[in-house]
Amino acid sequence: MISIQNYEALPAEKSPVSTPRMSQWQQIQMLERVHLDQVHCLYADDRLPMEVRQYLAFWIEEQNWNQAVQSNPSEAFRLFHTMLALLDDQLGRLVLGEENNSNMVLKHNLRRSKLSLQARYQDHPEQLANVIDGLLRDEKMILLEALATSQAKVESLPNASVVISHEHNIEDRLTEMRKAIQALKYHIEHLEDLQDAFDFRYKTHTILGSTPSITDPAHSKRIQELQAMINNVDCSRKDMLAQIQALLGRLDTLRDLLLVELAAWQDRQRRACIGDTCDTSLGQLEKWFTSCAEDLFSLLRLLQTLAELYKKMTYQRDPLKDQLPQLEKRLQEQIFCLLKSAFVVESQPKMPHPNRRPLVLKTSSKFSVRARLLVKLLDRDHPMEVTIEIDKDAANLPGFRRFNILTSKSKTLMMDSPQVDGLVCDFKYIMLKEQKSSGSGKGKGGKGISEAVLSVPEELHIITFTLDFFYHGLKCQLQTSTLPVVIISNNNQMSSAWASILWFIMLSPDPMNQQFFSMPPPATWAQLSTVLSWQFSDATERGLNAEQLMMLGEKLCGSMVTLQSPITWAQFSKDTPSSFSFWTWIDGILLLIQDYLLKLWQNDLIMGFVSRKREKRLLKTKKPGTFLLRFSESISHGGITCTWVDFDDGGSAKFSSVQPYTRVELQSLALPDIIHDYQLLAEEDIPENPLKYLYPDTPRDEAFEPYYRERREGDLMEKRKYLNRRLIRVSSRQPGEAEAVEVNGIHPLDDVLLPIDEDIDEIEHEIKALLKDWQDPFLPTPVEDQNLEQPNYSELFSVTDIPELKVFEEDFQC
Repeated sequence: MISIQNYEALPAEKSPVSTPRMSQWQQIQMLERVHLDQVHCLYADDRLPMEVRQYLAFWIEEQNWNQAVQSNPSEAFRLFHTMLALLDDQLGRLVLGEENNSNMVLKHNLRRSKLSLQARYQDHPEQLANVIDGLLRDEKMILLEALATSQAKVESLPNASVVISHEHNIEDRLTEMRKAIQALKYHIEHLEDLQDAFDFRYKTHTILGSTPSITDPAHSKRIQELQAMINNVDCSRKDMLAQIQALLGRLDTLRDLLLVELAAWQDRQRRACIGDTCDTSLGQLEKWFTSCAEDLFSLLRLLQTLAELYKKMTYQRDPLKDQLPQLEKRLQEQIFCLLKSAFVVESQPKMPHPNRRPLVLKTSSKFSVRARLLVKLLDRDHPMEVTIEIDKDAANLPGFRRFNILTSKSKTLMMDSPQVDGLVCDFKYIMLKEQKSSGSGKGKGGKGISEAVLSVPEELHIITFTLDFFYHGLKCQLQTSTLPVVIISNNNQMSSAWASILWFIMLSPDPMNQQFFSMPPPATWAQLSTVLSWQFSDATERGLNAEQLMMLGEKLCGSMVTLQSPITWAQFSKDTPSSFSFWTWIDGILLLIQDYLLKLWQNDLIMGFVSRKREKRLLKTKKPGTFLLRFSESISHGGITCTWVDFDDGGSAKFSSVQPYTRVELQSLALPDIIHDYQLLAEEDIPENPLKYLYPDTPRDEAFEPYYRERREGDLMEKRKYLNRRLIRVSSRQPGEAEAVEVNGIHPLDDVLLPIDEDIDEIEHEIKALLKDWQDPFLPTPVEDQNLEQPNYSELFSVTDIPELKVFEEDFQC
């Protein structure tokens, strides 16, 4: 009997090997050339010689240069002189180890670097601290960019080749399997011929030799021939059973390959649910699963043919007697395993447009979900029904709310419909309704307060599909489940519910773990930064770059953030009494971009996530009037502000920031128009627009002109009742004020003129008020301390007496 245990197995993944911590400088030296060129640019001006960075790498990275810059000049002085002393030590070691002047050039360069540092920063060591702090941050950004690039390459090129290799492997195995089954079919037909021939000879022998003579040579010859034929049948049966054993082993391997591909698709679907760009189509998988299932059912029919041959003829030590039932049982197990894996949720639960986030459902609101059987085999005489239910294992969820599914709970698998491909079951327009408990002491959803362990956004519910499969006499029950969903009752819970979905999919290894938030694990900054970038690329078609991610990482974890820095669930999503959560802030910005800033964000006109310190460092070397746009860190629902630089007579940089614009203001005016019309009242009350260049040096109108609202030029010959006007933003700055903060208000350019749509009574009322406050020299002046009756201005002036305004002078153009 041929052993089937030595079949080809999938290679096991290697366990990661832990490596000792490398310095940032060591990591930089391992970068590719394109990133090393960026590092060389950082050190091109010799503010910090690269030799010093090389020899003092660990010491430089262990010091708190930021603290020395911010608040401790004495610390900057100490660090400067410590650096000089360390350089002297290094020079001394080079002298001691020198042989035949082998280190002459190195020693010369290091001594020159030390003298250069001493000459440049002797009087201002805090400048050196500022330089090193900036260089370390820039290095970290280059590292993050390199990491993102390498991850993209790993996900594209190597994975692409691996995917192609796997695809070819599966395709080759399916082709070989089809050929092997066809050969087995011919072999069984040949065995059937042998068995029929033996049956005919044996019956003939029985009739002719009913009373045989032992000494009859013909009788002995027939016995020998029959023995040879039965030996041939037996040999053929054993050979065939060996082939089937080998086929089952190869089918095991093929099924394992398909399950690996299915697991990869499920992982892509999970990532696609939270914003990653992945291919989640099922056409190729369905083709493979269907082909594999067809081979399995073909082999099952061949085994049934062998069973019929066994019933027709058997003999002592017949190999079919013991092996055939075992082979059939094993084959059926393979079929059941393949079928159970092939029943999947093609489309996760999602409410209809405009909601773009799946897995968040609202009670009494319609949603859709679709299940699919990848084995495209259907018995027309036995239609297959799919039933749907929620929280099938509700007994294991103490304190959770309970829900009922409204509308139909069962549907029939459809095939070859004009709208769909494959065997699908599409549940559309179904709703969830919460069950109300009749007990006392109700908490949320009618359950006892003592039972309410988790908040509404942390309750995870699972929708399950059940299918009774039937094909060619084989019956089995299949089940598949959605990813966990969060069920809310109010739209204001949408943001926190989506935060729960992000955290679960990012961190949970078990997609069925409904108690995940009873003790949610922390995430690393590497994991969270990737997911955050997905949110922006999914919602706005532009992800976050390394600099923006660096700012967010420092906001969450502090200035010493690394890729392995931990972030807890509370840090990410929990509001505090004095502040809002990190996710609330991010989600507010996402909605603000979608509603009002989409084109500006997509075309990289908004820097967005930049700290105040970094924005000053970026702007102080630019021309006066250079500005950048960043998101406010103090507004939970999203705000955007602009900061610009100016210089006083002494050349010192002054930075001004406008009070952030929120959706309230942006509903009235688009941000490009605000920037174009923005006015700052200087000391002489002369308005001017301080915003001249978008960082780094793009003229304002060149950057934003495509986004200005269309303004019609005035026709001076046209008779109009009113002059045109437009709304602008004005800020006032007091004399000597270092930083101007906007007094946020909307002021019409021609604030005396009235809107066209005001009625005549309102116009007369405002004219009366205007004339009352304006002392016209042509009107009687009231005498003080006399009870004179005030003139009735409504009689003196009437709207009907005002002639139609005609403007022909160029000075009055709008």
